[in-house]
Amino acid sequence: MAKTKDIPNPWIHLEPWRGEVFTGEFPTLPELFRISVMRYPERRCFTCYDPAEMKFTYSEAWERINKISNYLLNIGLKKGDHVGLTGKNSPEWAIAYLSILNAGGVVVPVDYSLKTDDISRLLEFADVNILFSDEERFDDLNPKAHKGKLQKISLAPSKPGYILDIDFSEVIESENAVEDDIAAILFTSGTTGDPKGAMLTHKNFVSDCFLFQGNMNIYAEDVFYALLPIHHSYTMLAVFIEAISVGAELVFAKKIVVKQIFKDLKEAKVTMFLGIPMLYNKIIKGLMNGIREKGIAVYAVIRVLMGFSGLIKKLFNINIGKKLFGGILAKVSLDTNRICICGGGPLPAETFRYFNQFGIDFVVGYGLTEAAPGLTLNPIYAYRESSVGKIIPRVEMKVIDPDEDGNGELIARGPNIMKGYYKNEAATAASFTEDGWLLTGDSGYIDADGYVYLTGRKKNMIVTEGGKNVFPEEIEDHFQLYDEIEQILVRGYMADVKMKTEGIEACIYPSEEFSKGKSVEELQQRLQEIINEVNRTMLPYKRISKITLLTSEMEMSSTKKIKRFKVD
Repeated sequence: MAKTKDIPNPWIHLEPWRGEVFTGEFPTLPELFRISVMRYPERRCFTCYDPAEMKFTYSEAWERINKISNYLLNIGLKKGDHVGLTGKNSPEWAIAYLSILNAGGVVVPVDYSLKTDDISRLLEFADVNILFSDEERFDDLNPKAHKGKLQKISLAPSKPGYILDIDFSEVIESENAVEDDIAAILFTSGTTGDPKGAMLTHKNFVSDCFLFQGNMNIYAEDVFYALLPIHHSYTMLAVFIEAISVGAELVFAKKIVVKQIFKDLKEAKVTMFLGIPMLYNKIIKGLMNGIREKGIAVYAVIRVLMGFSGLIKKLFNINIGKKLFGGILAKVSLDTNRICICGGGPLPAETFRYFNQFGIDFVVGYGLTEAAPGLTLNPIYAYRESSVGKIIPRVEMKVIDPDEDGNGELIARGPNIMKGYYKNEAATAASFTEDGWLLTGDSGYIDADGYVYLTGRKKNMIVTEGGKNVFPEEIEDHFQLYDEIEQILVRGYMADVKMKTEGIEACIYPSEEFSKGKSVEELQQRLQEIINEVNRTMLPYKRISKITLLTSEMEMSSTKKIKRFKVD
């Protein structure tokens, strides 16, 4: 079992407000926000530059939140009632989220990119009576209310009942939530089968927020960028809740458009950037290709300087990369950036290493929705490139049923673990051991220093003819920096039906640029060359034996993960 040592708690700044604003071990989310309002009333809070500039200070946002909370109470919201929330990243989304909680309600954030019928099904399952919705779905989204008639509030000014037009100043007495009350129900999968809505408490979120800071310092002067969908637990915690916990600014991106992203990063002088492996791989490939275009001599010099920068950073905790490569980083608007955080999937160690060599404090974390979501994070000056991070303070993790290589299922417990799945006792029981540990469904191992290494998802495991266990994610990682490949999914295929053994197949969707003007035979030839190149680096039982060339993109989630098992 691995358990990290407790450190001086990062929430020590909350102590002056204990007994005045909150009484539990941790404040609730609205109490946390209120403390930041009291500490930094005039500091910028929520900002958006697209399509028009919108800015709120902490005191301005709090004034709005209170008016909307009073309105929700006036239309009948009671403590513990569920309120739906679906829409693009925006200040309105954040204000709606905090208003619901401030009124004592439970937030049910739903992925707005789902089909309208699927959103309705999830909202009906979650028993909502009130719904905040963006303009794209406002008219068509009419789920059956749990009680009475559904009441809708718009997140966009183009629809009636716009959230920022609400001006309800009459204070209505209500019962406030406490730290062990449910704050949100987050759906972890799907549109088919029984929905799995993780019930997460205020304490789950707030404890995870501050325990994360045990491995990473953040400050009121930081500027966070909400690029990935904020309904997802990863962005909700690592950007939204982390920012408001220290009184930092949060800048919202409504859509993932490269030109707008670079503009936002530069204009806002973003210091905290959170992304997924696919995005970071594209950024680093663009930077390295730009350097190569300057000629082999320049490329060789820069690579030597990168290696030197990385070595100094690793050995002496001195970051010289920003001074050496400030001009290069400015081209992708990362020259003001302090920390890049990566989560949501496996990342090549090479990408991790390049960012640190360029002077960006690049860290990788790991978690899952049921853990609010963070379990591990690489400390800035003690990172290990092949690890998904060190277990955060007060969280325990261990491996059960290890194989001959020491890989087994990772399980966890701590103050950030969910209460269970809403209206799904069977799924809840199946997610915990008898003594209360959360089964993550991920396979990996933990070293003596508390660093976690992932090998893949337990349910995706391939069993080869020799009885070896292979995880597709381990193999897929090797292809992330090949420009020829837009998407790759590795899976098992039945190599021997009688013996029930599997071979390893790679389903590949080639990049548009690589595919231009090439025949199927030419595409297959080059892809086979890449497969052979990677196979030579792999143990024999992990080598790919079959390629399937795809003619259309594979379906992806809102966080750009390929939906496994969706390939025909």
